[in-house]
Amino acid sequence: QVQLVESGGGLVQAGESLTLACVASGLTFSSAVMGWFRQVSGKEREFLAAIGWKTRVTYYEDSVKGRFTLTKDNARTTTYLHISALKPDDTAIYYCAAILGETWSLIRGPTQYDYWGRGTQVTVSS
Repeated sequence: QVQLVESGGGLVQAGESLTLACVASGLTFSSAVMGWFRQVSGKEREFLAAIGWKTRVTYYEDSVKGRFTLTKDNARTTTYLHISALKPDDTAIYYCAAILGETWSLIRGPTQYDYWGRGTQVTVSS
């Protein structure tokens, strides 16, 4: 059974930085794509970034390039999403997700992912 658990969310002030973590367990495949999304109540789930588990390939949504950084620690089976210069518009529930194998087509679509975490709330105050 695959389990993804996000952590690191909370209440922060605008302009600060925050690092979210996603710990993966139960993976039986040697390759995967690990993605991050966020969702605001009443809006569609928004793709942020993805990284290959066994490769160095990283893909960022254009809207977050330069402010979001996605890294990984294979030994800890963990990915990290670092967000700088937080804005009130960043307030959302942040989710991590995984595609088993390493398929890079349509990674922006939530339906392409096999597993999801339950999310961590990020609230940015002005």
